[in-house]
Amino acid sequence: METWFDFDRRIFKHFAYVLMFQMIPLFVLSSYLINEINPYLFNKQMVYYVIAAVVFVISAFIPWRQIIWWFVPLFYIANLGLLFAVEAFGKTILGAQRWIEIPGIGITVQPSEFIKVSVIMMLGYLISHTPPPKAGYGLFQFIKLSIVIIIPFILIAKEPDLGTALVLLITGYGILFVVGINWKIWVSIFITLALSAPLLYGQLKPYQKKRVSDFVGKPSYHVNQALIAIGSGGLEGQSKEEATQTQLKFLPCLFYRLHLCLSR
Repeated sequence: METWFDFDRRIFKHFAYVLMFQMIPLFVLSSYLINEINPYLFNKQMVYYVIAAVVFVISAFIPWRQIIWWFVPLFYIANLGLLFAVEAFGKTILGAQRWIEIPGIGITVQPSEFIKVSVIMMLGYLISHTPPPKAGYGLFQFIKLSIVIIIPFILIAKEPDLGTALVLLITGYGILFVVGINWKIWVSIFITLALSAPLLYGQLKPYQKKRVSDFVGKPSYHVNQALIAIGSGGLEGQSKEEATQTQLKFLPCLFYRLHLCLSR
């Protein structure tokens, strides 16, 4: 008979410990940068870390195989509801309406981060119930799976948060590409995108067009200053007093803090 101890030992045996340890430097670096920018935000980040640790421990003991059949669709629908809630009464910061503020405690959550996970889970859920044939999914099944990706993509892009929306889009269709879609569908998509590229580019906001032109053309002022800051540090970095790009304020706030972190 399986005891609680056996169950517990089996869980910890299958943890990806290497991946978990790889995350620690990211947590430390991001916390340092946040503390440099604003100590209040640092304290807020520590609260998030504690909440995440508690959720991690609790979720590790949930029998997912028994509840996955109803949890995944409900999780996806709930996150879609949060995205609609953002559009209805989300909090606007620096011109972008991407957050929902939890009343009474002042903590904000960004539903677009949760939807990325739920889309992957929903695609896996649907694919496991209807595996692709040898020639790949046909048009009907492709449209069915695409709806799971497109709806949150549109909602996130409207916030506006084109970067997160594109990550979701590329991840979702990357999964479909690996799983298997009829090659004729992919060819049709690529041709359609190529022909409509000028029209799609015209729908971008000015700052988004600027990012595209910076990527394909000459680097912008800020990119050049960031390259100078990183290059001047070499392998060992510079002291804060010798970091010319930060001391002379050539870099905006984000690059400034990053350069301080990379400097000795």
